[in-house]
Amino acid sequence: MEEPYLCPNCKTNRTWFNKIEQSDTSVKKDPETGEVVEQFLDGGLPPFAFPYHGPEYKVQCGICGVIGEEEMFIQTARNQPRTARLT
Repeated sequence: MEEPYLCPNCKTNRTWFNKIEQSDTSVKKDPETGEVVEQFLDGGLPPFAFPYHGPEYKVQCGICGVIGEEEMFIQTARNQPRTARLT
């Protein structure tokens, strides 16, 4: 379900936003060189490795540029509802 947003930083923008899609790639790096020595696809991580459980996307305010999780923008809009609507 779509929800209204309000930027939690500038508190004026309710209209212009960027949705930033996130995708994860699990990698094993060489500790000395930083070179990627192995990539793990389709959840094939070793038993001790923690898989990514972050959000599918983040939201950026199109006015001030702050980036955060969608829920932060939704909660700010819920806590500060519009008092008048333009018709």
